[in-house]
Amino acid sequence: MSLSRMFARPLIAAGILYGAQNALRHTDDLAPKAATVTDKVVPAAKKAVPQARVIPDDPATLVRINAGVQIAASLALATGRAPRLSAGVLTASLVPSTVAAHAFWSESDPEAKRTQQMAFFKNLSIIGGLLVASGDTDGRPGMAWRARHAGKDARREAHHLASAAKQEARLARAKSPVG
Repeated sequence: MSLSRMFARPLIAAGILYGAQNALRHTDDLAPKAATVTDKVVPAAKKAVPQARVIPDDPATLVRINAGVQIAASLALATGRAPRLSAGVLTASLVPSTVAAHAFWSESDPEAKRTQQMAFFKNLSIIGGLLVASGDTDGRPGMAWRARHAGKDARREAHHLASAAKQEARLARAKSPVG
């Protein structure tokens, strides 16, 4: 692992961990803000996946679930356990959290609007870092590269096998008595 990855992943995770533990401690304060997003997302999720009957409606429960997901994924990212997956999960959980918690466009007080705008764009920066981390293969080839090269390798191997088979056939004809 490179030095930058060794420090970057835990630093990204630290901010999310702090926010997630804060969400667990102040769930009742955050639930009304979360309701602005959950009231739209939950019905859409239930419509998209009708067999998933266990999607909770309660914004406080959803805040707790989101915080738990963020804690687990942040710890995985910080420790380097499935860093691409955990970065992707964090990205997916941070987008609705950011929209719900930092809706600066609905603020009327200029100071509150500026504060929420700063937090909103800070979270966008974190999301950008998570997107980079979710695509980071740690210097190893990614799945797309491996798939392309596996196809090329298979074609090359098939060509070599065909050439070898032709050579063996020629040798067999040369050794056999002509009748």
